Amino acid sequence: MQGEAYGKAAQALRDGDIEAAGLDGPHRLLLDFAATITRHAYRVTDEQVQGLRDAGWSDGQIAEAAYVAALFNLFVRLADTFGIEPPAMYEPDGIPKAASPPPAEAGTSP
Repeated sequence: MQGEAYGKAAQALRDGDIEAAGLDGPHRLLLDFAATITRHAYRVTDEQVQGLRDAGWSDGQIAEAAYVAALFNLFVRLADTFGIEPPAMYEPDGIPKAASPPPAEAGTSP
C-alpha cells in the first residue's frame, strides 16, 4: 500500500488501527493471512487459502503474499536478534505503534 491513494490506510496500519484503514473485504482477508503467518504460520489452513481464492486472489498472489510475509518476518527477527534499529531519518516520528512490541500480558514473563 504505497502512494497518495493509500496514504490514510497506510498511516492507520502504521498506527495499528486496522479498522480505521478502511480495507475492503479481499484486502482485509489478505492482511489477516499475513498476520496468521506472522503470529502462527502453522495455523494457516486450507480453508483460509480457499477464502482468499473466493475473494478473488489468484494462487500466484496468495503465494507472493506468503513469501513477502515470511521474508519480512525473517528480516525483523534478524534485526531483533542483532539489535539493529532503523536510522532516525527513516522514522522521524519514532517507531510506528504497529511495530512496537505489545505490552506484556499479566502473569507472563519475557
